[in-house]
Order: sequence, then C-alpha cells, then structure tokens
Amino acid sequence: MADTLNLRVDRTTKTLRQLSLEKMRDGILSFHFKPGERLVERNLVEILGVSRTVVREVIRHLESEGLVEIVPHHGPIVARAEPEKVAQIYELRAMLEAMAARDAALRATDADIAQLDGCLEAIHAGYDEANINKVLEATTRFYEVLFLAAGKSIAWDMLRALTARINHLRAITVSSKGRSVDGPQEMRRIVDAIRARDGEAAYSASRAHVERAATLALSYVSDADGPKK
Repeated sequence: MADTLNLRVDRTTKTLRQLSLEKMRDGILSFHFKPGERLVERNLVEILGVSRTVVREVIRHLESEGLVEIVPHHGPIVARAEPEKVAQIYELRAMLEAMAARDAALRATDADIAQLDGCLEAIHAGYDEANINKVLEATTRFYEVLFLAAGKSIAWDMLRALTARINHLRAITVSSKGRSVDGPQEMRRIVDAIRARDGEAAYSASRAHVERAATLALSYVSDADGPKK
C-alpha cells in the first residue's frame, strides 16, 4: 500500500515576505507613507532591508488590498481615498453591520457577548497606549465576533475582503479628536442593545456608529497628508 501523502506545511516563523508586508501595511495605516506618496522600489529595499523581489511581491499584494495603486508612467503610490468609493464602503458597512447587530441581539450567546466586551476592553487599551494598530486589530475582531454571533458568515467574508481598505479609513477616524471616547461609547451601545436582546436598538446603534465614522472619514479624504492632529 502506498504511503499516505503528507501535504502539511511546517512553518514556525513568518516568511520574510509576510514580515515585509506587515511592515508596509502598518506604515500605510499609520500614515508614515502618505496618500499619493510614491513608493520607490530602491528606497523600500533599503528601508525594509529585503530584496527587490520581495518588495515587488509586497507591492502587488498591497495593490490587491486597495492600499496601493499603480499610476501609468509613474509607478506605485499609496492609494488615495476617493470620496465616491469611501461613501460606497461606508454604505456597505452600514447595511451589513446593522443587519448583523440586529440578528446578534436575537442569536448571540452569553459567551459571544463576553467576547464583544473583551474586544471593547482591548480597544480602550489600544487608545490608552496610543497604539492605533491595537485599536484596529481589536475593532476588526469585534466585528468578526459580531457577524459570526449573528450567523452572518457570508456577510463577514464580504467585509473581510475589504478589511485593508476599511482599516485605512478607520485609521483616519480613530485618530480624529474625541474619537477615543466617542467611538467606544457608540460600540458600547451596540453591545448593550445586544445584551438586552433589543434588535431594533442594536440596528439603530450600529447605523449611527457607522454614519458618524463616515462623516469623519469623508471630511478627511481630500487631505493627502492624512488626519490633522
């Protein structure tokens, strides 16, 4: 009898490409690389300390995420947020997230709600540490828990495909004045409504949260240097 083919990939550490991708993505989300800024290959090779091949692979991946765009005869630049596209992203978010919040109020378990509480604590901690990446990671996790608790795995897959673009916009809104207080408070209202099993209140709280974020993002999209402090 033939030996069973073992297709398992053993990897104990991240690849150089993965590490470089994370560094570049973080650099864009933190506005170290600003919207519209050229991404010169030779400069990135020096900054990251990797080969041109790795840099090119990373640029291609970031382009697929919508964080980089290729300008003919100019090369790759950090993607600029276009108001029309930004509005579409928030319109989609408002629809899907409000639906998920309403259904989570009917279906979420006590364990699900506890996870949402934990995500909010992590968001607060990220703000306290002035760690935007931690805020973004905890916020993404919050919505993953919300959608799965609502039984909306397909809707979550749709939003997850836009995660990089959403986080790019979210990096703008979470950096705005007062958002470290207002944002978590708005999300707390969503969780409180879910805990109370009030679907309509959860729906309304979710839409209000996204609409406020949309207002903040749209007020900044014409500023190529990112959010003002």
